[in-house]
Amino acid sequence: MNRILIKNAKIVNEGSIFDGDVLIENDLIVEVADSISLKTSDCIVIDAEGNYLIPGAIDDQVHFREPGLTHKGDIESESRAAVAGGITSFIEQPNTVPNAVTQEILEDKYQIASQKSFANYSFMMGATNDNLEEVLKTNPKNVAGIKIFLGSSTGNMLVDREETLEKIFSSTPMLIAVHCEDETTIQNNLAEFKEKYGDDVPVTAHNLIRSAEACYLSSSKAVALAKRTGARLHIFHLSTAKEMELFTNKIPLEDKKITAEVCIHHLWFTDEDYKTKGNFIKWNPAVKTAEDRAELWKALNDGRIDVIATDHAPHTKEEKLQSYLKAPSGGPLVQHAVVAMFEAHHQGKISVEKIVEKMCHNPAKIFKIEKRGFIKEGYFADLVIVNPSLPWSVNHDNILYKCGWSPFEGTTFKSRITHTFVNGELVYNNFKVKDIRAGKRLLFDR
Repeated sequence: MNRILIKNAKIVNEGSIFDGDVLIENDLIVEVADSISLKTSDCIVIDAEGNYLIPGAIDDQVHFREPGLTHKGDIESESRAAVAGGITSFIEQPNTVPNAVTQEILEDKYQIASQKSFANYSFMMGATNDNLEEVLKTNPKNVAGIKIFLGSSTGNMLVDREETLEKIFSSTPMLIAVHCEDETTIQNNLAEFKEKYGDDVPVTAHNLIRSAEACYLSSSKAVALAKRTGARLHIFHLSTAKEMELFTNKIPLEDKKITAEVCIHHLWFTDEDYKTKGNFIKWNPAVKTAEDRAELWKALNDGRIDVIATDHAPHTKEEKLQSYLKAPSGGPLVQHAVVAMFEAHHQGKISVEKIVEKMCHNPAKIFKIEKRGFIKEGYFADLVIVNPSLPWSVNHDNILYKCGWSPFEGTTFKSRITHTFVNGELVYNNFKVKDIRAGKRLLFDR
């Protein structure tokens, strides 16, 4: 029997922090108590004195690039980086090559992950203008949800037919996750900047091309459609102040039919950073203004925004060093997301309890993930120890992404992940990922 006892931890769970011990047997948490005494010969003992013990983070939006784009990243490399960053479960998006828009292609991704993944995994089924029949075959018990791109992004999955959207929203009982940017607005803005600059449009125009207006037009339409059809809607990577008026904190999360996500980069960077970071912070939706960022933080803390995720989407450095119009959007984030939020905690922007709520508890609740996201007896032992006062700097030598770079390169974080457990296996320890692919397919209580 695999038995591990974590002693003297500051356990963070369900809105409180308390000193205690946690006992793991095989893949489960079997006891959480003020003090647990066992003979050291009966178990491995880890003293977490002074450190936080949190549930493994659940990232509800990543792009791990396999199959078809594995020069940028793959399930093995990116899930390794994820567990080093305290993310023990991920939900991957369908815009790989081929796009995951049939049940057969979707299942192929699960088969790859079953062999390669260090973290627990699920994959979204992709919707297109003409695959409703395939979408409706999706099993709600073992697939996270349906993904719809309402604005073009990596891949060719833009759904822009009103009739198709109406059918998907009214036909599927599953959670529908959407990328919201209005394509017509973006193309009109792009045409204006091309007329002015030709092929030398500067990256500082990115948030003006993929504008706040483009975001709000699309997200407000998605919310209206969800309200009309009764669909279960989850809006990914919100980036503007104006969009915050679309969401509520007046009802419990469990009763919400429309939920909201914000990503690390929209909480960290602003449009001022384009001058120094360039295409390395080129994301869709774009990083917006300091005023937008401030409103995102406010909505996150007051409960209008429910989840913090990464939208992890690696590209090679060579791809990013191209001109603005040629460089792809997206960047790697899973290794640094949790510590970035702990850095925000040190800055007084968010409590540790709120970090755990938004990165662990709420993704589990929103997707109805079975037995994950909490430190509870009978739950899977996906756990992370965070030392809040062990500074380290991000540099080329400690970046685990296959693409080899990070928008946080050169940043010093005060907190460090010291241990990560996935299904009771210690997969990350002393700043090294062990060669243990402990990830399991996520299952859903629906």
